Amino acid sequence: MAAIDGLPPLREVIKTHDLVAKKQLGQNFLLDLNLTAKIARAAGDLTGSDVLEVGPGPGGLTRGLLAEGARRVLAVEKDPRCLPALAEIAAAYPGRLEVVNEDALKLDAAALLTPPIRIVANLPYNVGTELLIRWLTPAVWPPFWESLTLMFQKEVAERIVAKPRTEHYGRLALLAQWRCDARIVLVLPPEAFTPAPKVHSAVVHLTRLAEPRYPADEAVLGRITAMAFNQRRKMLRSSLKAIGPDIEEKLRAAGIEPTARAEEISLEKFCALAREVAG
Repeated sequence: MAAIDGLPPLREVIKTHDLVAKKQLGQNFLLDLNLTAKIARAAGDLTGSDVLEVGPGPGGLTRGLLAEGARRVLAVEKDPRCLPALAEIAAAYPGRLEVVNEDALKLDAAALLTPPIRIVANLPYNVGTELLIRWLTPAVWPPFWESLTLMFQKEVAERIVAKPRTEHYGRLALLAQWRCDARIVLVLPPEAFTPAPKVHSAVVHLTRLAEPRYPADEAVLGRITAMAFNQRRKMLRSSLKAIGPDIEEKLRAAGIEPTARAEEISLEKFCALAREVAG
């Protein structure tokens, strides 16, 4: 990668700019440019696409995205210490990298991008799940993005792709799989990062669907799944009793046994229940 863009190795960049990762910002830098290029390729053909990257740090993944042909990268970095390193990358790729020193949770990134748009990021651990949920729950579907290629702690990644009757199955799996195809495309050990986290990491690729997989009102589905999984060890007739006195009837109409528990129920049946509840 350094030979392609003429920029120095990332360890040298970190040393030059004194970029010690900050725990309070959820930073863990990925310094292997072969791996960052692999993550960029996992996002698919970037040619002709704008890419949103959150938390670029010293710019390893940024360099991968640009080298793999992204039309333009919008890199949102909260830590001002990283800006000089990112400016060097912008100079090496004239007109193709815009760096915004902002909190990604407060930025309307869609207004700064031109479709088609892909989101690719080694997300800061402390905001990763919140950002994912925001991207999955826009006011209008389909959203502004075509795909998400995101790195999380491995356990979070497993929650996104989990199936019923498995340890990690829950609301995050339902939310992601209702509107997207989701799969884990890469697993990375702690030693791939600086500093090394205590857990493995994984990259998840989510491709949006034109419409939700099954019809359901988002607010009703959200309410039902929140109630069901907040008391996941209880039978559904108990965890959902606040919905109304006829909950057992509605469960049966949706093809669900009232004595079943949340982790046993498929997305399709949760959506059927949401339709029953909505009337």
